[in-house]
Amino acid sequence: MLEVKIPSVGESITEVQIAQWLKQEGAWVAKDENIVELETEKASVQVPAPISGYIRNIRKKNEEFANVGDVVCDLEAADAASGESVQSAPSSPSAPSATPAASDPPRVMPAAQRMMGDQNLSAGQVQPTGPGGRILKEDVQRVVEAVKAPAPSTTPSTTGAVQPKAAPTLETNVSTSMIAPDGNNRMEEVKPLSMIRRTIAARLVQAQHSAALLTTFNEVDMAPVMELRKKYRDAFQERHGVKLGFMSFFAKASVEALRRFPTANAEIRGNNIVYRHYNDIGIAIGGGKGLVVPVLRNVERMSFAEVERMIGEYAGRAMENRLMPEDLEGGTFTISNGGVYGSMLSTPIVNPPQSAILGLHAIQDRPMARNGQVVILPMMYLALTYDHRIIDGREAVSFLKTIKEIIEDPTRLFLEV
Repeated sequence: MLEVKIPSVGESITEVQIAQWLKQEGAWVAKDENIVELETEKASVQVPAPISGYIRNIRKKNEEFANVGDVVCDLEAADAASGESVQSAPSSPSAPSATPAASDPPRVMPAAQRMMGDQNLSAGQVQPTGPGGRILKEDVQRVVEAVKAPAPSTTPSTTGAVQPKAAPTLETNVSTSMIAPDGNNRMEEVKPLSMIRRTIAARLVQAQHSAALLTTFNEVDMAPVMELRKKYRDAFQERHGVKLGFMSFFAKASVEALRRFPTANAEIRGNNIVYRHYNDIGIAIGGGKGLVVPVLRNVERMSFAEVERMIGEYAGRAMENRLMPEDLEGGTFTISNGGVYGSMLSTPIVNPPQSAILGLHAIQDRPMARNGQVVILPMMYLALTYDHRIIDGREAVSFLKTIKEIIEDPTRLFLEV
């Protein structure tokens, strides 16, 4: 048996959480095939199998915590010829090398596999009903519901004693299930905070306690950018292989605003102010495990296409929980677009040790006064939250006004005026 241990996943990271097992106990895996996904305080990391063989003795279940160096499972060596079976019966440590099962195990569909991993179920606990003996998501759901259902009421036996009916047993994350007198099911479910959510919570509280945060607002007419996108959308995508979005305009506008007002790109370090002469802009993205902020490096040197391409790549990796810790480190300024979720107006919180964050919101048609006439325009509210310790109100308002001027006349980006 070969022990599989939690590897070092980054400087200063000593604890991880088991996000999900990609292979169940008894499954055969090839060398370098990922077997378990770990979640750190910064990103998700997958652990590959060091050898080909069978998964044995899983010690940590989904959502449990472990330290770097802890053993999470064993690998029983087996070559590819004897490893074609997806599931095999567990063997004792002294058993000889595994051999194929007498019959093929049921095929588990991807959605069902994810649910089984979340509920710590094995294929042997689920009755397949799909074509060809496949295990469907609905099959797993039935088992989960059977476990979560309240135990049947007790019934008297023929001798007058009360005999409880047996209920299925399965380890789940449900901590308490209560039945109210009126028969309503009042169930509580307790789950540990994920590593990323714990980090987000700690950093947001840190920002509120350590910085003097203030938010200023403005609004911007999005019609010029929308018309520009519509005019060059097809040509841009044909040439660069990526869609022209709004975020690249705001990223490049932020570079110009940061150049004019460098304190928004600075940080307080002890009794000093550190001014950065580069723009590493974090883009807040909703991922599979929560909001993450991957960083675009040196945006001042990036083209529109490079910005859009990197944002698209980060978004895809975030949804698959494949962002690495280094993708999230070292930003100097952040842009958060709550508008994609329908937010009308909000006050974003600065990501320490940064000093400012730009919040974007939903675009809505509103009546506006233009040249003495009321016209309907696609308007967006902008919000800039900043650390008042180093950024004055005048600078913050002027910063946001610069963003507004550039977005309402995007040719400024190319003429540098």
